[in-house]
Amino acid sequence: MASRRFDINYPMLLRVIGWLLMIEAGFLLVPLATCAVYGELHDLEAFGISAAVTAAAGMAMTFGIRPRRPDMAKREGFLLTASVWLFFTIFGMLPFMLCSTPMSLSDAFFEAMSGFTTTGASVVVSVEELSHGVLMWRCLMQWIGGMGIILFTLAVIPMLNYSGGMQMFNAEVTGITHDKIRPRISQTAKWLWGVYFALTALLTILLWIGPMDFFDSLCHAFSSISTGGYSTRDDSVGAWDSPYVTAVITVFMFLGGVNFALIFKAAQGNVRSLWRNDVFRAYIHIIIIAYIFFLVAIVRRGLATDIASVTLDPLFQIISTITSTGLTVSNFEEWGTFVLALLFMLMFFGACAGSTSGGAKIDRLIYLFKNTRNELYRCLHPSAIMSVRVNGKVVPTDIVNKVIAFLCLYVMIIMIGGIVLTAFQIPLVDAFFSSFSCISNTGLGSGVTGYGENYVAIPDVGKWVLSLLMLIGRLELFTVLILFTPGFWRK
Repeated sequence: MASRRFDINYPMLLRVIGWLLMIEAGFLLVPLATCAVYGELHDLEAFGISAAVTAAAGMAMTFGIRPRRPDMAKREGFLLTASVWLFFTIFGMLPFMLCSTPMSLSDAFFEAMSGFTTTGASVVVSVEELSHGVLMWRCLMQWIGGMGIILFTLAVIPMLNYSGGMQMFNAEVTGITHDKIRPRISQTAKWLWGVYFALTALLTILLWIGPMDFFDSLCHAFSSISTGGYSTRDDSVGAWDSPYVTAVITVFMFLGGVNFALIFKAAQGNVRSLWRNDVFRAYIHIIIIAYIFFLVAIVRRGLATDIASVTLDPLFQIISTITSTGLTVSNFEEWGTFVLALLFMLMFFGACAGSTSGGAKIDRLIYLFKNTRNELYRCLHPSAIMSVRVNGKVVPTDIVNKVIAFLCLYVMIIMIGGIVLTAFQIPLVDAFFSSFSCISNTGLGSGVTGYGENYVAIPDVGKWVLSLLMLIGRLELFTVLILFTPGFWRK
């Protein structure tokens, strides 16, 4: 007997997406206002049209569709999560196609997907040629995507009288951390956004105190705390040549890589919860060890020219990479292939689950390490009963198995992505580095996409491949890949 199609509540999904598009239209008013302030009339029109089209589409979906039922099953949570990111990207790319420095369809989609997934890879040859409105939109996209579009939805979805918030939370925050700091998931989302907003405001003020003007301060606050990496200057943070700016952004990138639930607890006075957390301690230790290796490499190559070159610069690049931010202060490729290999490893590690960072996440690596240690012990003592313990708690076997499957799949997708890119005459190392960089949402490149370069040299088909890798990495593999399995669509 043929299996029946699963009865997905499409009207409800479309109505929620429509409501979110109206929110995106509201966000588009920020760069529109920026264009008005700086007298950029052409781009003012571009953002006006984009906001109007987005709002019209949102209203048509919201008020023109009546859901059959208000509930949301797990499968609908996965489908809605992936769909929201795609819809935000499709409408978010409109300003790039209509502005005074127009992009092609492929370039605009790549730039928008890179923004919302906080990857930071770019096809813009010179960002300093862009209008203030476009620069603001690039950084604002990363801020929106940093905490997660879905997490924002959870904070306000009760207003729509729909159930299913936990399904969306599970779909976006896959597998290893579902820390709830309030009993209701919508309350948790609101508090996490509160922490996110407070950190953004504080960073903006601190940068404004220094050599940056308010516009640059706000843009870099958006891209730093979201671990996105877009900048308003071609030389990124290095353009200011300011130890103060470098130090401040380093601290906030570091915070962007910490589980926001831990930051919330610390802000309430429970500072000890940070150091008691196994993942946070591992995060600190990895940064320290990487810094020692970076320092040795820089000194051996005779690049230790001043205090900043052996302190702030390497530390900035380490934290920028492990948190998947991608901002730079100097040409890290000059530090040698050993440093590039370390950056490659840091991109794989990522920071803490529950943060805005990308990568595999340190949490998963801890689970893998402890499970491997147990298996090695059982080789000598087959009858031993051992479990993986993190933060004093036993990790369920199904979670450990899911982590192992995730990491294996993660490596396989990187390999496939790299092989596909080599078909477009991209050098082998550059192809795999770009594949790894996009799925880890870091945005750093090597060679043809490296320091001082961008992804404009990648053929259009390659940009679509990398865009898919960004989405897969941002939604942590399973949420996107499960949509391609026949079982998802069958009862």
